[in-house]
Amino acid sequence: MIVSANQPYFAPFPGFFHKAFLSDIVVILDTVQFPRGTTWISRNRFKNDQGTLWMTIPVWKKGLGLQKIDRVRICWEGRWAKKHLASLSDAYANAPYFRDHRDFLEKIFSSGMNRLVDLNLEMITYLLKVLQIDTKVIRLSELGIEAKGDHLPLEICKMTGASHFLAQKPAGKYHNPELFQRKGIQLKYFSAPIPVYPQLWGNFIPNLSVLDLIFNCGPKARELLVRVQCSGFKVQR
Repeated sequence: MIVSANQPYFAPFPGFFHKAFLSDIVVILDTVQFPRGTTWISRNRFKNDQGTLWMTIPVWKKGLGLQKIDRVRICWEGRWAKKHLASLSDAYANAPYFRDHRDFLEKIFSSGMNRLVDLNLEMITYLLKVLQIDTKVIRLSELGIEAKGDHLPLEICKMTGASHFLAQKPAGKYHNPELFQRKGIQLKYFSAPIPVYPQLWGNFIPNLSVLDLIFNCGPKARELLVRVQCSGFKVQR
């Protein structure tokens, strides 16, 4: 069984779902530290007539010090949620499949959810369903693991009964292969493909939120994500 782990990104890029497709279980790292600076957990990129459209979910930080991801609360003050929905509606009004997902976006941006992780997981669950990826998603908090560093993926494998731990190649510099070998866990790496597809508004911009891919390509989005080869082994799903 193959397990992978990822922070709960906001409206993740296609590589997030490529990794999910390669995995039997994805563990969402909801109890690790929320980054101090800019992070994909609270923002992502879309596309409009000006080029890249950045979208950020505001969160409470001042005076709270270091927070775990599952403690980070959304700041619903102001009109940002309505502005985000309006920006997406303007940017993708002519995208073939935008209307199929507008109701969900309205639900998300009017949800009033307290925690950022809950909003992000609601969106991730929806996108997995749209992409027909049936990988099981588990929160790290459900596993009761306190380990850090190299010991964290090992404990994840132990608690989930996984024989393989899957990560993107750049993460290799953070892993100690000997530790995995001692525990009988195979450490595997992959490079996420960058799907190229028809976009609105001029020249192609890679690795936007997967919503851009879905709005433009609809059911074909899945096909663009599942053409996989992974460091010496091919996953059959």
